[in-house]
Amino acid sequence: MDLIIGAGISGLGYAAATHNPYLIVERDKEIGGYCKTIYNGDYVWDYSGHFFHFLRPALRDYVMERIDPSEVLQVQKHTQIYYNGRHIDFPFQMNIHQLEQEEFIDCLYDLFTAPDSAEVTSFKQMLYAKFGRSIAEKFLIPYNSKLYATDLDRLDVDAMGRFFPFADKEQIVRNFRNRDTHSYNASFLYPKRGCIRIIESVASHVDDSCLSLEEKLLEVDLTQHTAVTDRRTIHYDRLISTIPFPTLLSLCHVDYDKSVYSCNKVLVFNLGFDSKGPERVNNWIYYPDRSLVFYRVGFYDNILGQDKMSLYVEIGFSHDAEIPDTQMLLQRTLDDLRQVGVLTTQQLVAHQELVMDPAYVHITQQSEVDKAAKMALLAQHDVYSIGRYGAWKYCSLEDNLNDAFQLAERLK
Repeated sequence: MDLIIGAGISGLGYAAATHNPYLIVERDKEIGGYCKTIYNGDYVWDYSGHFFHFLRPALRDYVMERIDPSEVLQVQKHTQIYYNGRHIDFPFQMNIHQLEQEEFIDCLYDLFTAPDSAEVTSFKQMLYAKFGRSIAEKFLIPYNSKLYATDLDRLDVDAMGRFFPFADKEQIVRNFRNRDTHSYNASFLYPKRGCIRIIESVASHVDDSCLSLEEKLLEVDLTQHTAVTDRRTIHYDRLISTIPFPTLLSLCHVDYDKSVYSCNKVLVFNLGFDSKGPERVNNWIYYPDRSLVFYRVGFYDNILGQDKMSLYVEIGFSHDAEIPDTQMLLQRTLDDLRQVGVLTTQQLVAHQELVMDPAYVHITQQSEVDKAAKMALLAQHDVYSIGRYGAWKYCSLEDNLNDAFQLAERLK
């Protein structure tokens, strides 16, 4: 039997694809992991913004075949950056021509005189080498520092992989005249009833009798192939884990250096207001200014076509940081939303808060080397770790589903 730990998209995806007998153990009272949806009156909120940028038609068709097409919106992405009191199109490096003249000249000069990238060993060094000092320090470093809540010199050069919007000098210059909106997520699908509909579609392929909710994994014996939960001891042939990789190592009693694995956590405020706000176009806006508490604000109302403003607001913290009083942070968030012009006369009528911990993992040279070694060790004992946190990587929901399908095919 395959024992699957976690009923998020990765765990459910593996269960849906495998031909082996299986049992899913989920510590929460409902499926979905971070892909849950909250309904509060007219407001539809996810745990945070989860949008589906399908690059693999077969996976898109698989997910969508059990969802009525009328339930799903296809949205052409529109996002901007709030910089020095004005909005600049995202990505920043492709749109420096929208800056004030002096800043534009600084960015252009530094772009063409950037240092040689041969000795680059960190994410921050890559930003300087690829884009020059001005672009790096005006947006890329302050924004990503707020996002990751860490020193960017710690992160691997390729910490964001294909999700980082790279652009060479020629692309940047061409964009001055001919705007290029191509990216991995130029458009996205979003269910009108929130991201949980995607989870429910995948879960419809899963046997409910093989799903155990509100059951927490406590310990794994690699030699005996047993897992102890807060209810029972389970004998398995293979264990497929989607919980955070360092947590799995601890539960399996695998020695590892805890300093190798780090991450941030994100406080999310979902906010509902009594009327529409002045922002009518953007799906989300990035905020690099360190004086503002949030790094990103998303507009559910613009995505869903609602007549009352509905937001998600994201605030990053280091993993070991204590989150201050949330009521105080909520008030500061509202003040900062007024400062940047998102909020004017609208009144807050509904809100909900949650903490995603972990949120973004810190991919470093050390973590990549150690992860590969530890995964090989676990595989010798028929334990496999998948998903964004199970594989300790930066990836999309589609990637999680694809990885789960591929593992199911390999282990069938």
